[in-house]
Amino acid sequence: MEQISTITGVSGKNGRWARLRSVLIGNLHTICLGYPLLVKRYAYLGPVGTFTEAALKKVATPADTLTPYANVTAALEAVRSGAADQALVPIENSVEGVVARTLDELAVGEPLLIVGEVTLPVSFALMVKDANVEIKRIATHPHAEAQCRKFIATNYPNAEMIQTASTAAAAQAIAGGEYDAAIAADVAAEHYGLTILKKNIGDTDGAVTRFVLVAKPGVTPKATGFDRTSLAAFIGLDHAGALLEILTEFAKREVNLTFIQSRPTGRELGHYHFIIDAEGHIDDPQVGAAVAGLRSICDEIRFLGSYPRADKLG
Repeated sequence: MEQISTITGVSGKNGRWARLRSVLIGNLHTICLGYPLLVKRYAYLGPVGTFTEAALKKVATPADTLTPYANVTAALEAVRSGAADQALVPIENSVEGVVARTLDELAVGEPLLIVGEVTLPVSFALMVKDANVEIKRIATHPHAEAQCRKFIATNYPNAEMIQTASTAAAAQAIAGGEYDAAIAADVAAEHYGLTILKKNIGDTDGAVTRFVLVAKPGVTPKATGFDRTSLAAFIGLDHAGALLEILTEFAKREVNLTFIQSRPTGRELGHYHFIIDAEGHIDDPQVGAAVAGLRSICDEIRFLGSYPRADKLG
């Protein structure tokens, strides 16, 4: 399933946008989280030095506790278990697409709610512990590797690529002497005492990753006029026109979809559910009606949250 991205631009002179912008600048933390300034414990995809940590610092306060976890599953489970109040995890990249593990974790298991999102420009660097090392093995996250394919193919065509849970985990492994080089963020080299051989090695300039802030179900952030609603739709039995039926519920109410992705349910081959992002808030009449319509044609609808859109924050 290909990503659908048809976001309509909004003028900065628009009255609603002006009001939202003034509120966001004055109280970004509260608006993004949907909660008052009481949240202190955050889980995030670690280790220290990941892009996720950098994104989290855009919304966390100096007084908050930021705890890295080895993978997305562990970070979200920290919220489910009560070890963390909220978790920040990556969900999609403008170049490589979705982070499948995040989509799957949100669609199944104990329900969680997206209460905010953060976007972050990402760039990659090649780093080593020993500047004179012969590079035969390069460690990095699969999404980072995919975004640096041309650089790798041109400069290290015979290098073995080692997958790690995050780019910072790759840098950490290099610092421990496990591999020859890592592809990670510049800050990871600084944190782990590595030498950068080459900066900005990504194949595409301007790559951006979107992260979602996740909490236990509770208070849904209030509508701002520039929101996103996420949900998982489970069809009972795959059949001709199943996707069309889902799309029609939004189209006939003129609700724009910014993202739709099919994912296997794990029950049996050919059994899928859909992760959907729609413009608007669940409290908006058209969005609420569309979701209600889906309930009449789907086996299950899991509401994943309505929250302010990061691409409208400034």
